[in-house]
Amino acid sequence: MTFAEQMITIVICVLGTMTTRFLPFLIFTEGRPTPPAVYYLGKALPSAVFGLLVIYCLKDVQFTLGTYGFPEAIAITATVILHSWKRQMLLSIAGGTLVYMMLVQFVF
Repeated sequence: MTFAEQMITIVICVLGTMTTRFLPFLIFTEGRPTPPAVYYLGKALPSAVFGLLVIYCLKDVQFTLGTYGFPEAIAITATVILHSWKRQMLLSIAGGTLVYMMLVQFVF
């Protein structure tokens, strides 16, 4: 990739990112009420994304071979416990990932 192509790529990425960041503020001004659909998405999407993450992480697990899915099951249990305890999604994901990595590297 030439320098000009790199600059064009960076400019396109910056414009795309800025557009997606600033567009909601232009569409939903202070004077207008927020539509109910946006409130619904704000409540539904975090759980949906978390569920999608779980499905994506478990799609290649084979429960009849190797470790039989024990590291994954233990990590999911740790994630659920962390989330039930602290109610912090980032902490839950990071904690579950850390537990899984420790299990895979040192136990299984």
